[in-house]
Amino acid sequence: QVTLVESGGGSVQAGGSLRLSCAASGRIQSINCMGWFRQTPGKERVWVGAIGGVTGAGPTYYADSVKGRFTISRDNVGNTVYLQMNSLKPEDTAMYYCAARVGGYCSQSDYNIWGQGTQVTVSS
Repeated sequence: QVTLVESGGGSVQAGGSLRLSCAASGRIQSINCMGWFRQTPGKERVWVGAIGGVTGAGPTYYADSVKGRFTISRDNVGNTVYLQMNSLKPEDTAMYYCAARVGGYCSQSDYNIWGQGTQVTVSS
C-alpha cells in the first residue's frame, strides 16, 4: 500500500515560482513512475509530467504546455517527488495532484494511486 500527500500549493503572481512536494509512504519500492496532474473545475484531469524509476534522477517527461518551465525531481531516497514550477501563468491555475503507477511503464495514464491535491492559483 502506498500513500501520497501533496504540499506546497498557494497563490502567486504571474511570472512567479512555486514548488510542490509529494511525499510517498508505504511500499514505495513498488512504484514504477510518479506523475503530476492538474485539474480545473468542470474539466478533466490533465497530465503535467512524470518521473520514472524508484530512486535518484530517473527519466522525466513533460506535457508541451509546461516544458521548459516545470521541472520534476526526486530526493535520493525516493520518498519525495517535487514539481518546480517557474514562469507561472494564470492558465496554470488548477488543483495539482501527484500520482503513482505500480507496474507497467511511465505514461500519461493508468496511475493507480492518487494524492489529495494541492491548489495553485496564479494571478495576472
